[in-house]
Formats: sequence, structure tokens, C-alpha cells
Amino acid sequence: MASVPNSGPAAPPPPPVWDATPPGTAPVGYGGFWIRVVAYIIDAILVSLVLGVIMSVFGLKYMNLDDLSDYDPTVNLLSILVFWLYFALLESSERGATVGKMAMGLRVVSNDGRRISFLNATGRYFAKILSGMIFCIGYIMVAFTDRKRGLHDMIANTLVIKTR
Repeated sequence: MASVPNSGPAAPPPPPVWDATPPGTAPVGYGGFWIRVVAYIIDAILVSLVLGVIMSVFGLKYMNLDDLSDYDPTVNLLSILVFWLYFALLESSERGATVGKMAMGLRVVSNDGRRISFLNATGRYFAKILSGMIFCIGYIMVAFTDRKRGLHDMIANTLVIKTR
């Protein structure tokens, strides 16, 4: 009589591994310019919706270019705060990615492939301002550097890698 291997309920699959170093010796893929643009568009839409809800709750409105007398700097400060916390908290989280980056299969890691800290993610976020100030050359660098790094990635010692 032949024995039947464990015929009980099948074990659930293991949870996803968010380790930056893929198994085996396959080279790591880096997130290029266009895939990062798409990820940012997803993030910008999502954060803008959240920001719109927050602003409506507090009775704030965007600046009217026809009448600058009712300018409220609170809107700008709130925008910076919401975008900063969104990017810094999610990129320093266990997943290491914003919703847009997760949707595109990307993750932000340190140069040695480890999870970045909140302070490092904060520095990376504010370095993006510098990347954009100089005619967006800091962003365009992603298309031309060997590890697809923008100026903000170089300043913060980070990489954007492909997870799938």
C-alpha cells in the first residue's frame, strides 16, 4: 500500500518579500525616466485629490490669479507638507515606494540596496526641488546615467530599482 503525501489543506503561499536584492545573481534593473514619470503622475493625481479634500474641509481655496489680494500662503504650506509627508513616509516605509512606484513595480533603496530612513527620504524629497529648479536637468539625468539616477538620487545616495 503506497503512502499518500500530506493530503491535508495546502499551506498558504509565503508573504511577498520586499528585499531590494533579488535572489540569484541576476543584475538589478533600475527605474528609467519614463516609468518614473508615469509613477509620479499617479502619485500627483492621488495626492492632489487628498489635498483637495483637506483644503475643502478647512475652507481653503487655490489662489485666484485675477485677484491676488486674497492670497493665502497656508495653501502653499499645506501643499508642501502633504506632498513631503506622502513621499517621505511611503518611500521610507517597509514597501519603500509610493503608490505610483508600487503600481509601476519600483522601489527606492539606498546605494547598498537597503531600506531608506525617513530622514533620507526627506532629504531626497527636498533635493527634488533642486532637480526641478535647473530646467529639470536633475530629472532628465535619469535618462542618461548608468544606474538611472537623478540629481536628487545622487544627493540622497538612493536608487530606484525594479521589483518585477
